[in-house]
Amino acid sequence: MKLLITRPLPEKVVAAARARFDVTLRESTRPLSPDELRRALVEHDAVLPTLGDLFRAEVFADVPRPRARILANFGVGTNHLDVAAARAAGLEVTNTPGAVTDATADIALTLILMTARRAGEGERLVRRGAWEGWHPTQMLGLHVTGKRLGIIGMGRIGRAIARRCHYGFGMEVTFFNRSTVADPGVPARQVSFEEALEADVVVVAVPATPETHHLIDARALAQMRPEAVLVNIARGDIVDEAALISALSEGRIAGAGLDVYEFEPKVPEALLGMENVTLLPHLGTAALEVRESMGLMAVENLRAFAEGRPLPNPV
Repeated sequence: MKLLITRPLPEKVVAAARARFDVTLRESTRPLSPDELRRALVEHDAVLPTLGDLFRAEVFADVPRPRARILANFGVGTNHLDVAAARAAGLEVTNTPGAVTDATADIALTLILMTARRAGEGERLVRRGAWEGWHPTQMLGLHVTGKRLGIIGMGRIGRAIARRCHYGFGMEVTFFNRSTVADPGVPARQVSFEEALEADVVVVAVPATPETHHLIDARALAQMRPEAVLVNIARGDIVDEAALISALSEGRIAGAGLDVYEFEPKVPEALLGMENVTLLPHLGTAALEVRESMGLMAVENLRAFAEGRPLPNPV
């Protein structure tokens, strides 16, 4: 069974894949080009893609009878894959839920604290030699302990963020979720979208779907408090980046912490120049043991498919 791994992965993952499959490991760290996408479906029995490998409907339209029978995605988000088109072409699609939860929640906490306490701004101050010493009114930020958290999307990652914020910082947790969440895992109130946006810290943790595109738009940002911080660890296009820039530049919200961007990896110059914004390079799962767990989960999905067993993580 010929397997294409579209990007370099941790050695442990590659070794596990090579122990079972005839592996072609692509060395580039960039997403597959349109021609590479088509060749992947024609030349391999299985593909292990990841974020940015755009297996969209038009790719499957160009390859009406693909050789590939499974896309074993490295990652939980599948907005780069047209799952319906893949299935129509006869491919199974899997992902890696669970493995990403805690690491992504940790990055949410990183962004909350860095943005609320102006840590990035403070580090830049020190690095450029402009710090003149401590004084009582220097760089006063938002004290997170005891404040209200509003989570948009109470799935695995949302609940993990809620646990950290409630038990670690004594935060009051509110959340918006389209379906009812019977057990959020912490004392928390399920509220309307508008009420969730009224928190001191708002964290976006919904999956990227056509329905959530620009969910956080100008109208949503107008619901937020001037002292509030917005954090996005989900997908970039859930936030209308132009509307966010306007809200920040006009002081309608206090700050933003972003790990993802609408046109990733492009980051608007306006955001780059703002001191009240924390910008990370999509670090959500960037820890070796986490990336190994994700990769091994993807390989197990492939092994199950090859052996005719039920898929552990079908999409």
